[in-house]
Amino acid sequence: MVYAGFWRRLGAYLIDIIVLLPLFGINYYFGEHYRLFALYQFVPGLIIGLWFSVYLVFKYGGTPGKLLLNTRIAMIDGSPITAKAAILRYSVLFILSIISSVALLSGYLNMSDEVYFSLSYMDRAKKLVELAPSWYGFTTILINIWVWGEFVTMLFNKKRRAVHDFIAGTVVVKKDVTA
Repeated sequence: MVYAGFWRRLGAYLIDIIVLLPLFGINYYFGEHYRLFALYQFVPGLIIGLWFSVYLVFKYGGTPGKLLLNTRIAMIDGSPITAKAAILRYSVLFILSIISSVALLSGYLNMSDEVYFSLSYMDRAKKLVELAPSWYGFTTILINIWVWGEFVTMLFNKKRRAVHDFIAGTVVVKKDVTA
């Protein structure tokens, strides 16, 4: 197996962001017009995250970015990824995202339409953080530690495994072009 390097994995991540841009645009548009849109899209957003980061990984061996860069996610022995491993890979980020989103939803619910629509996008974001429960800040710190820990871990091991790879028993490898 030839392990996918840091830059290839980073490139795949950036491609995945581009693939998801239309959803970000939809969230932005409706968020500008409906104060409670974040509440309405909470469960569909979780389902899309699970579909993208668990189902696609299990079914096809990777997200669109990984597949476009000719890589796949495999078990440590090179066999196809299992459903359990796909779930484990995404579990920490999924849980932290839920906690963070619930805190911000509290901010949306504690803000009136009048205040919400009177603020610019950036001022609204600041106000939502102010209105969120105090543990939101701690959750944000945990998410940052998780994300940066993923990158640092990936840089300092020969197989370029991130923390979620160690949790799930997976590796990201270059696809065999002769297969």
